[in-house]
Amino acid sequence: MTEPAPWVYSDTVKEHFLNPRNFLMGDESKYPHDAEGVVGNPVCGDQMKMFIQVQNDQIVDVKWKTYGCASAIASTSALSELVKGKTLDDALQVGPQEITDYLGGLPQHKFHCSVLGHEALAAAIENYRKKE
Repeated sequence: MTEPAPWVYSDTVKEHFLNPRNFLMGDESKYPHDAEGVVGNPVCGDQMKMFIQVQNDQIVDVKWKTYGCASAIASTSALSELVKGKTLDDALQVGPQEITDYLGGLPQHKFHCSVLGHEALAAAIENYRKKE
């Protein structure tokens, strides 16, 4: 019998995967939001949807849904914590490397998961700005 592969993620990744922050459970139409953004990566099959509430150019709340792996879930959870309370421009500066650093690193082949969260947020902000 072979040994299971070791957990290759940091404790922070594990925590955000097992207890994701700001994850939107249930019917998204019942969550009052000002804008949403959807992105997907056909290479890995991950898809993310980000919902933001904005007041005075500041993200006052953020929720998200994803169809993805542990890295995708943890990255989006971390991003949602990092951008809450920031202005839209400041939130756009929270990039994949900052997300990965906050999580204590990701395996190189999973770095794209942090990119997806950033792209979903950028799409939501773009959607919001088109409505202004």
